[in-house]
Amino acid sequence: MTDRPAASLFVAPPMAMLDVQQAYRTERDFVQRSLHRLGATRGELSDLSQEVFTVVARRQGEFDASRPIRAWLFGICTFVVQNARRTRRRKPTVALDDVNAPIDGTSPLDALTARRRLGRANDALEAMDVERRAVFVMYEIEGMSGEAIARALGVPAGTVHSRLFAARKIIAAALAQEEA
Repeated sequence: MTDRPAASLFVAPPMAMLDVQQAYRTERDFVQRSLHRLGATRGELSDLSQEVFTVVARRQGEFDASRPIRAWLFGICTFVVQNARRTRRRKPTVALDDVNAPIDGTSPLDALTARRRLGRANDALEAMDVERRAVFVMYEIEGMSGEAIARALGVPAGTVHSRLFAARKIIAAALAQEEA
């Protein structure tokens, strides 16, 4: 028997740190798209994107390299947008650059119909709670799997599926509404 302490046998290997600058260069567009799809206005994108990467720099030691970085980033985007929406409710403003871009159509009537339909879908997304909205965007727009979403948001897979079902139902109801 030796007199060495037993604790030295259980030293964990050091974790590799995330290269924040590289993550910024490769994932900046994904982060901005995700922020916008989660409800950030065009005028907020630059500031919120910076905030996301500030959180990434602060929490880089928590990143698990065995998991996709986009799932982790999307979770951070969700948190940042939640905070921005709370701030927006307390201090409402309207940005001039948040005007809907024209939609190409075969006729002005088609363009008007498409714009109204898109407006109803956007209104439904805006009114949706951020948990359902995040799942809807991650699954339907980003194409992430239910399991990846569950890991990113830290919820059971069943919760992801129930939120997705509820979000789809809300969007379908909004799109089914007839013009008054």
